[in-house]
Amino acid sequence: MSLLTAIGPAVGRIAHRLRRDARFGFAGIAVQFMAWAVPMSVPWLIYDDASSLMDVVLALTVPLVAPAVATPLLTRVQRRRFGALLGARITGPRRSWRQLWYHLLAGPAVAFGGVLAWSSALVGGAAATVFLWRWPAGRLKFLPDATAAAYLTVGGLALLALGYWLIGALARLDTRAATALLGPVPAKELERRVEDLTESRAGAVDAADAERRRIERDLHDGAQQRLVSMAVNLGLAKATLKDLPDEARQVIDEAHREAKEAIEELGNLVRGLHPAVLDELGLDAALSGIAARAPLPTRLRVHVPERAAPTVEAVAYFVVSEALANIAKHARATRAEVTVVRTGDTLRVVVTDDGVGGADPARGSGLGGLAQRAGSVDGTFDISSPRGGPTVITVELPCAL
Repeated sequence: MSLLTAIGPAVGRIAHRLRRDARFGFAGIAVQFMAWAVPMSVPWLIYDDASSLMDVVLALTVPLVAPAVATPLLTRVQRRRFGALLGARITGPRRSWRQLWYHLLAGPAVAFGGVLAWSSALVGGAAATVFLWRWPAGRLKFLPDATAAAYLTVGGLALLALGYWLIGALARLDTRAATALLGPVPAKELERRVEDLTESRAGAVDAADAERRRIERDLHDGAQQRLVSMAVNLGLAKATLKDLPDEARQVIDEAHREAKEAIEELGNLVRGLHPAVLDELGLDAALSGIAARAPLPTRLRVHVPERAAPTVEAVAYFVVSEALANIAKHARATRAEVTVVRTGDTLRVVVTDDGVGGADPARGSGLGGLAQRAGSVDGTFDISSPRGGPTVITVELPCAL
């Protein structure tokens, strides 16, 4: 029972892949048959006796001209085949010379390889099951003894394995060829990519500028004004209260000095808008400070063996900071959890809360800014927040820019 449990999933995956690749391969063979067999047969049906040179030329050129004329139709059919059977989305122009190379060379070659692969699999299946059909029919002339049947069985299993491998390899080869020849022109794709990067970088600049103005306004109108007022009052107390004991005067002096230092530090924060601990100690230390200052219990887990680019770390830091601020303001949650893990070249940030849910980036709750921050470094932003909770924010960022 344990052996079946162990090999069952593997057998299931092999069977699933074989079914998928089989459907994909047979569909490709059918498309190539219609694209080639039908045009090749038409001239010979028209000309019963291809005696003249013109008849021969037509018979040889029509099969080549037909795929060229039908390139847009064949391209649509092939793209739908890849999308429906493999889930590979291939987009591009309606017609190009690169597509013709696929329909004339790559597609027929892969289809012919598919025929060979399935032929090998069928022959291998027949040979591998020789013991099942040898004895009921009596001794076969070409199998003088059981040893020969055993060799044939081993060879059949090898052919089956080869056919299985070829079917999968041809599916992968077909996908690469179609992506290269039926997909977008590299120059156009590069141009589109540059445009997307330009837009994302512009969005990052706008988001950073808006964030800077908001923080400057909040700090200037709130915390900074209170600190200035406190420092002024302490200064007046120092100047006017001359008859205080030395201990009380020392306390006022110390409080006045700390208030001025706090104003200076706050000014540095407003100007820099980047925590120094993030540069010096990395995300773990910086996020620990955020979690400690959060107005609700926050569990933090950070596993970043190798630091990401400074810009990426800054985006991750501000994503966590703003997400926790939104939770405290809107979610009515009792606890939150932050997980930051680096996997390969991707930094994954997950912020979860047990609040009421229903968060929507379109309602201007600050989530749109988080998505914009993630997009500024080619990252992705996803939120799951059903009514009643929980809310899960997932951000994936490339570690290198």
